[in-house]
Amino acid sequence: MDGKNALSTQEVADMLNVSKSTIYDLIKRGEIRSYKIGRKVRFTEEDVKEYISNSKKNQAVLSSSFDTAAFSLSGNYIKADGFIICGQDLILDVLSNYMRLNRIPALRSYIGSYDSLVSLYRKQINVASAHLWDSDTDSYNVLYVRRLLPGIPTVIVHLTCRMQGLYVAKGNPKSINTWADFGREDITMINREKGAGSRVLLDENLKLLGIFGESIKGYDNETRSHLAVASAISRGEADVAVGNEKISRLVDNIDFIPLKKERYDLVFRKEDLHTKEIEMLLKIIRSEAFNNEFGNIGGYDTSDMGKIVAEI
Repeated sequence: MDGKNALSTQEVADMLNVSKSTIYDLIKRGEIRSYKIGRKVRFTEEDVKEYISNSKKNQAVLSSSFDTAAFSLSGNYIKADGFIICGQDLILDVLSNYMRLNRIPALRSYIGSYDSLVSLYRKQINVASAHLWDSDTDSYNVLYVRRLLPGIPTVIVHLTCRMQGLYVAKGNPKSINTWADFGREDITMINREKGAGSRVLLDENLKLLGIFGESIKGYDNETRSHLAVASAISRGEADVAVGNEKISRLVDNIDFIPLKKERYDLVFRKEDLHTKEIEMLLKIIRSEAFNNEFGNIGGYDTSDMGKIVAEI
């Protein structure tokens, strides 16, 4: 963001990687502030930052509710009311908006891939998202679903592919280009929380290289979003972080080093396949309108969106 105070609807849509129609929906619901110059709608940079900040706060409240109300008195897991989609990408915000427009009261929780799958196992959520890489097979998600939901028939549906890599300062002054650079003594990093897909990708590559995380400066300095780690690099608080390409386009003064194309999938219980909520979810992500939201913007590959990856 460049500090402009008269951002157009199209510019804000580009910043958030959504369509103009989604921005108009946010305005109607009062979720993002705007003003008018004549008949034209305009936004300030602070309006956009406030929307992102409020969205994160709302998601954090929902996520924390799982921690404080995970068990009933009998020891059984309980779930918040509503249809809950779990994950951190903005594509899931748009998906939940589409579902609400189709009278499905979809809620959002922003927790990482590992915890998302565990929450699905515990029946605390309805749909998990995952981008967990297995270094032994060079594959995404299927093996983790098998292990984290033992004995639970599940369906894995592909949503999008994204590019994962490294956030570094503009111009890459420390010439950080590979996973091996995390082993350098002059490098300080900022990390994602345990269980985040980016954290798993980092740890799997460190394991292959024989690098112990505890030997890296800043390894234990954790935060819970791509935007937060990218912003930390922009402010000079660390030299490197792992994240996806799309977020790097929203933050000034950083460069992105692409390293791995990842699969970002949705997971739900097979018993729910024919519920009205899951049927609507699949209808939406397989629709031309939803695909068009993301097919022509950077950071997403939607060519296989909606295809069933596996039934376990």
